[in-house]
Amino acid sequence: MTAIDTRPQQARTPGARGRTFKRGMLGNGRRPGFLTYGLLCAFFLASAYPLWWSAVIGSRSNEALGLTWPPLLPGGNFWTNVGEVFDTIPFWLALGNSVLISGIITVSVVTFSTLAGYSFAKLRFKGRNGLMVAVIATMAIPTQLGVIPLFMLMRTLGWTGEIGAVVIPTLVTAFGVFFMRQYLVDVIPDELIEAARVDGASMISTFWHVALPAARPAMAILGLFTFMTAWTDFLWPLLVLDATNPTLQTALSQLQAARYVDYSIVLAGAVMATLPLLALFIVAGRQLISGIMQGAVKG
Repeated sequence: MTAIDTRPQQARTPGARGRTFKRGMLGNGRRPGFLTYGLLCAFFLASAYPLWWSAVIGSRSNEALGLTWPPLLPGGNFWTNVGEVFDTIPFWLALGNSVLISGIITVSVVTFSTLAGYSFAKLRFKGRNGLMVAVIATMAIPTQLGVIPLFMLMRTLGWTGEIGAVVIPTLVTAFGVFFMRQYLVDVIPDELIEAARVDGASMISTFWHVALPAARPAMAILGLFTFMTAWTDFLWPLLVLDATNPTLQTALSQLQAARYVDYSIVLAGAVMATLPLLALFIVAGRQLISGIMQGAVKG
C-alpha cells in the first residue's frame, strides 16, 4: 500500500521553512518579530547615547574628556556643576523666557494653522490654489535670507531686546498650514460638512464640531514639533535679544569663556535645558498616541 504524506502543505513546499524563519524574524503582520525589536532597540540606543554621554560628562570634571577610555557611568559632580551653571548665567530667567516664548508660539501656530488649513482644504473661494502655492513657495526660501531685513524691521519698531521680537515673526508657519491642510483634506469627507450645513450649522459651528475633533491628532503632532523647534531655536534669539533677557539656548552660550571652556559645566547646562523637553514628551506622549488612535470624526 502506498504511504500517504500527511505533512502540512506548507512543510512540503520548497522554501517554506525559509519563509517561516523570515516571518519569525520580521513578524507575522500582527506582532513584530525579534529582528524588528532589535532594530528599534539599536535606533533607540543610538539616539539616546548623546544625551547619556552629556549627562555622564556633566556629572564629572573636565578631565574626564581626556581619558583614554571615556567613562560610561555618571560621576558625583552633577549638582556641583549645575550650581556653577546657576551662578554663571541667569538660568531661571532664561528658562521662564523659553517657556513663555515656546508656549505662545505653539498655541498661535496650532490655532492659525488649523484655521488656515481647514480653509484651504474644505472651503471654496477664488484664488485658493494660488494662495496655497504662495504659502508652499515660502518654504523654499532659506530662513537666513530673511534675518537681516527682519532684524532691521525689529530695530525700527524698537522691539530689539524684547520677547515680542522672537514671538511675532513666528506666530504662524507655512509648514503648519500645509501640514494641517494635507491632513484635513483626507480625514474629513465633504459630505459630512454639507450635512452639517444642511442641518443649519454655521461655518464656525461646523469647524468647531466637525473639523476640530478630527484635527486633534494632527494638532497634537504639530504642537509638539512647534514647541520643540521654538525651544531649541538659537540663531534668531541670539541676534534680537541681549544678554540681560536671554532664552535658555542663548544663555547656555555664555558658559563658554574666551580661552578656556569647562565642558562639564556646559554639558550639565545642556542636560538641564533638555529635561523640560523630555518631560513634555513623557506627559504628551500618551495624549499624542491616544489622539491618533481616537482621531475619528465626531459630531
